Amino acid sequence: MPEPNLVFRHLGLALVLGLLVGLQREHSEAGRPGMRTFTLITVLGTVTALLAEKFGGWILGAGFLGLVAALLLPVIILSREERADPGITTDIAAMVMFGVGALLVVLPDAPAIPVAIGGGVAVLLQFKPELHGFAQRLGDQDLRAIMQFALITCVILPVVPDRAFDSYGVLNPREAWLMVVLIVGISLAGYILYKFFGEKVGIVLGGLLGGAVSSTATTVAHARQVRSGLKGPQGAAVAIGLANAMVFPRILVAVSVVTPAFAETLLLPMFMMTLLTLAPAVVGYLQFRPEGLQTVEQRNPSELRSALFFGGMYLGVSYALAVVRQLITPEYLYLVAAVSGLTDMDAITLSTARMYILEEGVGWITQHGWRLLLTASLANLVFKWLISYALGGGALARRLSWIFAVPFLGGAGLMIWWR
Repeated sequence: MPEPNLVFRHLGLALVLGLLVGLQREHSEAGRPGMRTFTLITVLGTVTALLAEKFGGWILGAGFLGLVAALLLPVIILSREERADPGITTDIAAMVMFGVGALLVVLPDAPAIPVAIGGGVAVLLQFKPELHGFAQRLGDQDLRAIMQFALITCVILPVVPDRAFDSYGVLNPREAWLMVVLIVGISLAGYILYKFFGEKVGIVLGGLLGGAVSSTATTVAHARQVRSGLKGPQGAAVAIGLANAMVFPRILVAVSVVTPAFAETLLLPMFMMTLLTLAPAVVGYLQFRPEGLQTVEQRNPSELRSALFFGGMYLGVSYALAVVRQLITPEYLYLVAAVSGLTDMDAITLSTARMYILEEGVGWITQHGWRLLLTASLANLVFKWLISYALGGGALARRLSWIFAVPFLGGAGLMIWWR
């Protein structure tokens, strides 16, 4: 029997893949097995396979035959009696719990595994209305975003070559695509939350969730709405400020996945920058109470073209950092950070995190990496202000100036005096 951590990984993958396929079927084939049933079927396969390692492959075959019987029985009954489909969720759940009971005996030293499975089945059965409601509320564009993320993660990632094509060891396609998966996953989570909550709760949460998807896209959308007269400059400035406050939590989340040690050094400065960006936006909201804001349309963050563009940016920034660090004085890395941070924070964030790993805790990036990211974020604020001026006009730029001035001056002060 494998180690408990490996078993949990198998079961976690079974859960995710079952939900993914079940979500698609729930959305396109109403009345057929959906999210819960497909999840239970997948977990059942994992459980029977684990049992087969102990007792022989016949258990896996028996589980499969039982599943086929459970799927065919309602069809046979309906074809003969012409009555409503009784469903098979309970049957599948019963088969899973049979496997859970067996696991309690097979894994006496790791009872947490079958307990977790049983608890997960109970929760899955209890939240039937919420899961069905979630699937029904997804539009075609939302489902497309989820399936494109599956394409990026499950289809493309496994076939990308895993070797560096340069002397610095940074131009590794597989590593770059892993970073694509990470950033697209973060953006997709924000996109789904925005679609379900951001359009209904108003400017504050709408701006924050928009920033979780893409602060640049949110800035552009609000600036264009000001230009077209759909909203006033004050409300747009507040929404843009709130969206850009999410830049720093995104940095922390991304770095925490890649290298938790680097995230620890970033925690305090990123927290302070979040407060410095958030405070003037909240003050602006409380002072003017902007109402009637038109919601902005967020683009699908899983588009393959965007993923390829980000992967190229990541490789380009990583290579530039490596070249400057090896051939020129490290202080010029600030220039690389400022240029790359103008239009996108994700590439410089992950590239710096990777350099931190390569230094193994000793080196210039280890000491000054947080300053690189602050430099990039300040350049990003300048770029957002220029976008707002160009697309939204002078009135929006003036109101945004004092909102951005606080984090810009505060960030500059941190870089100069923080040790």
